[in-house]
Amino acid sequence: MRCSQMVPIATQSSSTNGMIDSAAMTRIEIKPGFIYFPTLLNREEQESLRDEIYVAINAAHLFQSTMPRWGNPMSVKMLNLGSLGWVSDKSGYRYQKRHPVTGEAWPPIFPSLLKLWGRLTNNYAEPEACLINYYSSTAKMSLHQDRDEEDFNAPVVSLSLGDTALFRIGTSERSGPTQSIKLQSGDGLIFDGPARLDFHGIDRVYKETSTLLNEGGRFNLTIRRVTKPVIAAP
Repeated sequence: MRCSQMVPIATQSSSTNGMIDSAAMTRIEIKPGFIYFPTLLNREEQESLRDEIYVAINAAHLFQSTMPRWGNPMSVKMLNLGSLGWVSDKSGYRYQKRHPVTGEAWPPIFPSLLKLWGRLTNNYAEPEACLINYYSSTAKMSLHQDRDEEDFNAPVVSLSLGDTALFRIGTSERSGPTQSIKLQSGDGLIFDGPARLDFHGIDRVYKETSTLLNEGGRFNLTIRRVTKPVIAAP
């Protein structure tokens, strides 16, 4: 039987003004390996990242993945940045080098995101993919694991932009207990270590809770290392 509880976060202290230029940030360990960073990006940084996303979308275009086997469309639209991009269709889930519709290589990961990855992951091997999901006010994401990568030692870094979303995380077992937090624009998350393969998803998007995106809704960015890094011989 699955139970869910809301994680209390209002009593946590706040500390930073900008995740890229500041040496400090608020870091809340919800449970081992699952770290929450409220207001990781300030408003100026959110606007800058939003504008970079719009440029990438205008150049490379969002696409809509479908579920394996049955081909039902997902409710989110997506785009990838980096040398590899995550896609889903009747053939299954996978990473590939090119956009499934245009056949073009993915746009590069923004330097600001590479810098953020380095800070949050203690300069783990450079990420190869950044999946950008666009959620309209009615979009959801069912509980799932991020397990299509070769390297489970690498963390997953997640950023939220736009309307507030109700995020739910469980355990590595699909039927395990879950807990929920509301992710606001500028918030960040890390899945690492014992939480790396925990099931998680988005239950709802709270309409008109942010003024960041003119079209409403939210962007979620997940930055990932896909392949195992090559260790140089001594």
